[in-house]
Amino acid sequence: MAYREDSDLAFLGRMESSDLNDLVYCLTHDKDGSVRFTEELTVNDRYKAHHPDHHEYWDLIAAEIQCFGANTFATIFRGGKGVEYKEVLTDVCDKLKVNYNKDASVEKIESCLLMKILSDALEKMTPEELRELATATGMKNTSGLTAEAMTGIFQAVFRAGGFSSYKLTLIIVNAVLKQLIGRGLSLAANAALARTMAVLTGPIGWAITGLWTAVDIAGSAYRVTIPAVIQVAALRQKHLYAKQAAEISFS
Repeated sequence: MAYREDSDLAFLGRMESSDLNDLVYCLTHDKDGSVRFTEELTVNDRYKAHHPDHHEYWDLIAAEIQCFGANTFATIFRGGKGVEYKEVLTDVCDKLKVNYNKDASVEKIESCLLMKILSDALEKMTPEELRELATATGMKNTSGLTAEAMTGIFQAVFRAGGFSSYKLTLIIVNAVLKQLIGRGLSLAANAALARTMAVLTGPIGWAITGLWTAVDIAGSAYRVTIPAVIQVAALRQKHLYAKQAAEISFS
């Protein structure tokens, strides 16, 4: 396993070790908590020497994502290197039938993936659940809201970026990971964020279960790449928000 230079994963090297905990767990453990047979991270000498200081071997974490997203035999011929992250991401999007522009940035494609999951969940929610979600996310006028209207509102949130986009990403990712790997994000959520997460956990669980079944990926690398890509999307939003906040504070 060797890291392929990848501008879309390089930001992981600027994350705190604690930020990478969930991603590392996702790459190394199955839903039942057992260590994956196919992972190579935990047997690496640098991992053994520095764990749990993930920042010291962030490139190995990135390499693990690249290799899980690649064909095993092709990886051998590439000298143990996998594929670039964008290829992993778009492959996941294709499997989950996400509508995206292949020429768009990785950040935009990740947003399309999250919106696909969210819009599927919104369609399964009752009017009362939609109102509860609207209230939890700070919307003032919640009467007569439809799934289509909510989808449009959340799409606008992603386009705007900033803290609201980061918060929405965390809400979706937390619910998805509970379904896929049996545990949500290990983050300190405030009361309002926790309440919104609780509202969406059930509907997003149903939506991702439908996607999971439709893809029929039992025993394949997709059991790793789908939650890993969703984790990376959350980390990227955190990184972008922190960067934006820092720029504002110094302006």
